[in-house]
Amino acid sequence: MEIAEAKIRIEQLKKNIGEHNQLYYVNNSPTISDEGYDKLLRELIALEERFPQFKTPDSPTQRVGAPPQEKFKTVRHIKPMLSLDGTTKEEEVSRFDKRIREGLGENNVQYVAEPKFDGVSIELIYEGGILTRGTTRGDGINGEDVTPNVKTIRTLPLKLDDVSATIAIRGEAMMTLKDFQALNKRLTEMDKQVFANPRNAASGAVRQLDSTITAERKLTFFAYEITQTETLEINTHLEEIKLLEKLGFKVAPYFKHCKDIKEAIQFHHELEKKREELPFETDGVVIKVDNLVSHEKLGTRTRSPKWAIAYKFEPRKEITDIQDIVVQVGRTGKLTPVALLRPVDLSGVTVSRATLHNEGEVKRKDIRVGDTVRIERAGDVIPAVVERIPACLSVAGRSQKDEKRNQPFKMPENCPVCNSKVIKEIDEKGKEGAYHFCSGGISCPTQLKRAIQHLASKGAFDIDGLGEKIVDVLVEKDIIKDISDIFKLTKNDFLPLERFAEKSAQNMVNAIEEAKNISLNRFIYALGISNVGEHLAQVLAKEFKNLDNLINTNADVLKSIFEVGPKVTDSIVLFFGNEKNRYVISKFFDFGVNIQEIEEKEEKELPLKGKTIVFTGELEGFTRDEAKKLAENLGARVTSSISSSTDYVVVGANPGLKFDDAKKLGIEIFYEEEFKEMIKVP
Repeated sequence: MEIAEAKIRIEQLKKNIGEHNQLYYVNNSPTISDEGYDKLLRELIALEERFPQFKTPDSPTQRVGAPPQEKFKTVRHIKPMLSLDGTTKEEEVSRFDKRIREGLGENNVQYVAEPKFDGVSIELIYEGGILTRGTTRGDGINGEDVTPNVKTIRTLPLKLDDVSATIAIRGEAMMTLKDFQALNKRLTEMDKQVFANPRNAASGAVRQLDSTITAERKLTFFAYEITQTETLEINTHLEEIKLLEKLGFKVAPYFKHCKDIKEAIQFHHELEKKREELPFETDGVVIKVDNLVSHEKLGTRTRSPKWAIAYKFEPRKEITDIQDIVVQVGRTGKLTPVALLRPVDLSGVTVSRATLHNEGEVKRKDIRVGDTVRIERAGDVIPAVVERIPACLSVAGRSQKDEKRNQPFKMPENCPVCNSKVIKEIDEKGKEGAYHFCSGGISCPTQLKRAIQHLASKGAFDIDGLGEKIVDVLVEKDIIKDISDIFKLTKNDFLPLERFAEKSAQNMVNAIEEAKNISLNRFIYALGISNVGEHLAQVLAKEFKNLDNLINTNADVLKSIFEVGPKVTDSIVLFFGNEKNRYVISKFFDFGVNIQEIEEKEEKELPLKGKTIVFTGELEGFTRDEAKKLAENLGARVTSSISSSTDYVVVGANPGLKFDDAKKLGIEIFYEEEFKEMIKVP
């Protein structure tokens, strides 16, 4: 293709794709299939790579994201981006109207009422019709330059036709409820932290240093103000909204021009009743004086305009809707149904999901998608669904629902993450238990991520610096396929990752290398066998002496061990009976892991063998974890509470109630120096 021909085709593609973006994202009336759109975009990307001289800032290819930034620059706003005074009381809105009328010297003032979007305020600067800058509100005077991120938002135009002057557009970057729930669904299934509400999700997306992540979050932009109006013939806010729409922006789908404040208040009440039906989150109505000249006359306070007020809705409390039920996969493969809720205020905390525990619990409470439910914080910590509220008992202020309900929830047959078969637990009597599990084991990405974090934890291999975010990237980029792969990583595996340089990458490799020598009990714990914690790993290590003995044991032997019950036995037999798990274990040794096995003669010489110890107070010679590991390596069992079976209490500075309890029970007490002397530690 000749250069001149390429230039013409690129311009044609940019125009066509821009029109399709407008139809799909702004007008909600697409005229082309997704496949057709993708074909056009791929052609444009290929041509721009071949002819980079024709790649421009307004190209649709700029929406896919840019290389990660080091940090955000601070930019001063053309005019201050003010906040709004707010109220939930009707009488305050009436007083606002009175102040407006007195300030303007008019008996009647017209207003525009529109939804108060619950998102992130953004200012866009267009120069010569081209989007050149996007900034957050910041402190109102200065904001953060997030231009690469806002360019990924498909509902805002990168180029304005027939606009040559520099203008500033203000609006709200936000996430629709549909996209918010889809994001939380993905995060829940992957056992990751979800966002409490769409605003937090939008804020996190806008402030990503890597704009490719922003592009994945599917933000929407609603415009509501043109700041630079000198060259534009607009006199009212209503005209402003219509012009924004003409320029290609999304504007509030619900707004009303009101002849007086009574109509604005009525609009608030009507929208609050429709609140549950809206496709986006809104926490009230913004009431603005319609006449723009009046804005100048009324002026502003330090942080808010005098010509507008936010008339907020009452916060939702305890009662909400179930918008979806998704299945979360945990570290051990346990599947937990989770209700994704329309965000609701609960004891001052915004809640967007609640546990449903297991399939049996969902059936017992008859909870389905679309139901109105009451939630509470179990133990004042974990949100849980208490009960369904039938439509006939729907509380005042909420839209009534008919009794046509969705299908009952059923646990999926395949894991939502890895598509492995879902199996139900079987107890020691051969009966089905309450929980379902993914059969994929550590080949399941979500289980693998959590399993690696567990493997790197202090009680296991204790690999310093190997945190959740690094693990997620290593798994998602397919650098690690199972937990043993940690020990084959090189510096070159870390260097391409975000925020890794030569020194930090080498430090990570050194930490992994230092962790390769490990005691048998910590290795058993590191494997992440269901129901096998640190203490039981210690018990198993002392009993079997080496890993081969444990791998090749049977259920009868395990059940005969004190403290090893039927559930633990089943977990161990199932884990080591899995050929994939045995193969992964063999790879640990291929990558240089060395297990320090317990020899018979060593166990007999352990000075604390069979003793139960409790530590209390502040120890000077070692941390609490170090003291615990030391005591356990010398044969002791370390517990957190005192009972009649406690043999010794080791006391440091400022001991608590455990010290008093020990004296009452007549338990032998050792101060730190005495304890060191007893175990021959200098």
